[in-house]
Amino acid sequence: MTTTAKTPEDLTRLFVERANAGDAEGLAALYEPDAVLAYPPGSTTVGRAAIQAVCEEMIKHVPHFELEPLTPTVVNGDLALTGTRSADGKGGRVQVVRRQPDGTWLRVIDRPEQA
Repeated sequence: MTTTAKTPEDLTRLFVERANAGDAEGLAALYEPDAVLAYPPGSTTVGRAAIQAVCEEMIKHVPHFELEPLTPTVVNGDLALTGTRSADGKGGRVQVVRRQPDGTWLRVIDRPEQA
C-alpha cells in the first residue's frame, strides 16, 4: 500500500487508515498547507496545523472509521472532486483535491459532513 495518494481516491483510504491509527499528523499531511476543512459542523478550519488540531480532537471522539462507498470521481486537469456516501445512507462527504507537482494528490477543500 502507498503512503501517498497516487490517485484522488487514495486519499479516502489513507484518511481511514491514519484515523484508525490515531495519526492526526498523518491526517493533516493529506491536506495542502492552506486547505480548508468544513469541520467541526458549522465551522471552517483553515491550514494544516489547525486541521491537525481538529483531527486530534476528532480521533478522541471517534475511535474507529470505516471505509465508505466512493462516489464517481470527476477530474479536470490537476483538480478532482471526490466523495463517499455515508455509511448510514443519510448524506455524503465531498472533497476537492489537487495533483501536486510530484504527481501525488492532496485535499484542498473538505466537507466531511453533508446531509
